[in-house]
Amino acid sequence: MTLLSTLQLAQRWLAEDRDPQTRRQIEALVAANDTPQLELLLRTPVEFGTAGLRARMEAGYARLNQLTVISASQGLAAFVERAVADACARGVVIGHDHRHHSAVFARLAARAFVDRGIRVHLFPQIGPTPQVPFAVRRLRAACGVMVTASHNPKDDNGYKVYWENGAQIKPPLDEGIAASIEAHRVPLSWDVDGIDAHALVTDVTAAMLDAYYAAAAQLAQDPALNRGTALRYVYTPMHGVGAPFAARMLQAFSLPPYVPVPAQIEPDPEFPTVPFPNPEEPGALDMAKAVADAQGIGLVVANDPDADRFAAAEKQRDGSWLMFTGDQLGTVFAAYVLEMARARGIPDARLAMVNSTVSSRMLAAMAAQEGFYYADTLTGFKWMANELVALHAQGYEVGLGYEEAIGYMIHDHVLDKDGVTALAVFVQLAARLHAEGRRVGDYLESLYAAYGYYVSANSYFVCPDPAKMDRIFARIRYGAGAERTAFARAQGEPPLRYPRTIGGFPVSYICDLTVGLEIGDVDRLPAALDVAGAQYQPKFPVSASSHMITFETRNGGRLTMRTSGTEPKLKYYLEVRNADNDRAAAARDLDIMARAVADELVQAAENEL
Repeated sequence: MTLLSTLQLAQRWLAEDRDPQTRRQIEALVAANDTPQLELLLRTPVEFGTAGLRARMEAGYARLNQLTVISASQGLAAFVERAVADACARGVVIGHDHRHHSAVFARLAARAFVDRGIRVHLFPQIGPTPQVPFAVRRLRAACGVMVTASHNPKDDNGYKVYWENGAQIKPPLDEGIAASIEAHRVPLSWDVDGIDAHALVTDVTAAMLDAYYAAAAQLAQDPALNRGTALRYVYTPMHGVGAPFAARMLQAFSLPPYVPVPAQIEPDPEFPTVPFPNPEEPGALDMAKAVADAQGIGLVVANDPDADRFAAAEKQRDGSWLMFTGDQLGTVFAAYVLEMARARGIPDARLAMVNSTVSSRMLAAMAAQEGFYYADTLTGFKWMANELVALHAQGYEVGLGYEEAIGYMIHDHVLDKDGVTALAVFVQLAARLHAEGRRVGDYLESLYAAYGYYVSANSYFVCPDPAKMDRIFARIRYGAGAERTAFARAQGEPPLRYPRTIGGFPVSYICDLTVGLEIGDVDRLPAALDVAGAQYQPKFPVSASSHMITFETRNGGRLTMRTSGTEPKLKYYLEVRNADNDRAAAARDLDIMARAVADELVQAAENEL
């Protein structure tokens, strides 16, 4: 294939694009002869992966805009028609959030599907992400599309795809869809006028939301207690879509209404009070805490903008606020789900819970002691949801799936994280504890007493330079120095030279899902070892297209470092368990290891991160 020049790429874009706003952007860059910016926007198409599409909204094949949404939708529609039985009759579910351009992107997607004769089950108004996977399952649709960028900055948007089972797509579906998008790249129809009234388009909002709330309300444990609780709590949707959906879900559980954060309660795509609308970000809940302090309220709950994530903070007896980590909330949900399952008469051995491999090992400790089935998966709900689908087919009851990034799936009606249901379940637990004179923090302390103390520190380094990211991980795998492994692989491949200590703590386990290695008792084996055998192959799929390495240390530490699939970040997940429940020692070890991540492994200062 002949490589197009920058000008030819721009001319092709202008020949295809019918959006005046993005056309003007490319025309201005051509007039200014801004070759670097044109190359950045046009040369490499936005990549379709298991997370679908996510990018900044502006002109170019590398960004999210009307043209790239049409291309993606045409390719997805063609692929679904071939791959899913009765796809045209079963249809696609399409929803969208409140971000700039989300409504028109959703309707351009609908146009592409109806042009192939595929029915569209449409949520025409803004709504939370969980409504789409719920509707895919309930309607037995062929697939689903949610237009959202979740908690990304305001200039981003995304295109999230669910398969016919209601879970996010996983390999190799993403490769097949990506190839189909390339084959159907040229946009055919931009006409969305009247699409909501098209003969193949049905507004499913009322029926699906009624069913969604009814399904979740099966988790309501004591409506009388819920109705009579004196618990008060503050809620923020972070300028997102969540407020009316959270309100109705709380009502379905017979819980009292929340106290809103007035400045953040209405949907606003500008996110004026939170430049990064992610409840995990430091300071993101400060406004909610201020409202709580002013009204003498001791609990704050939050959803992210598309309401698939959930966060909470609680005032402790000393007046300080405890901001629960994603793992702490996951542990609390796990214990409460176990209680609810036992109340329904479900045997422990039939209950299944999963979390991602970068999430806390405390769930594994709980499973070992209580007897329910536990599994970990690769990062992302596409893996957890599909694992739970497989376990359900084996006769297990789906209990919980969670990831440390405040994502919780508490029943299998939604095979994805569902912040709206999680909110109601959490408030229900808080109401019961309030009646007992306890806090959620007290409940968490009882779990530490039962299963051991775990403390975590998850963070990231922003690294927009892919070459630098590769160099950082190459140094971790192949670095020089005496205190490193010398693992021999297949002939012609360089030996793997991982650090044998992190922060002075001996490394006991290594799993590298980029090169394909999993090995235990590293500190008890010779530094030089042949690891070419099948016994050293990881249990998880290996992918050379991204970086992911996990280390465990003899002090009870566990560290996973990986590249993000949606952001220019090197993420790390660090946890320490102290076998003697010595919290001061655990905190000290955690601090030492966190500094070692920055100084020894990433070399953040040298790499200007």
